[in-house]
Amino acid sequence: MPLYEYYCQRCNSVFEALRPIEEAALPVPCPACGRQAQRMMSSFMALTYRDGYARRIPDKGTYWHLGKEVKARPKRMRHHEHPELAEPRPVKRPAKGERAEQKERAVEEGEERNYRKKWSARGRS
Repeated sequence: MPLYEYYCQRCNSVFEALRPIEEAALPVPCPACGRQAQRMMSSFMALTYRDGYARRIPDKGTYWHLGKEVKARPKRMRHHEHPELAEPRPVKRPAKGERAEQKERAVEEGEERNYRKKWSARGRS
């Protein structure tokens, strides 16, 4: 049997009563004053459990991290920063001198490869 809430206007009290569904809309005598009380709409919050956390129904499938909604639970965090909420770190670009060094190194490696290719003993018979 479902549990319904009723309100008595005379004594301004709210009470609950177990009643069959067919009799839910019918008035019920107030336990305080004995007058007929009308049914009122109940408000409730339904919860379910997903991944070990209580979730509201309907569940949108999202999570909350420090008061902000996120799509997935974090697997790794750095200093309480959720990966979806953290600002991306700037990409470190090489300085002008480092770029020149990289070019020189690439040229030297290319020259070394050509020298070995030309003078290697493997290709000769």
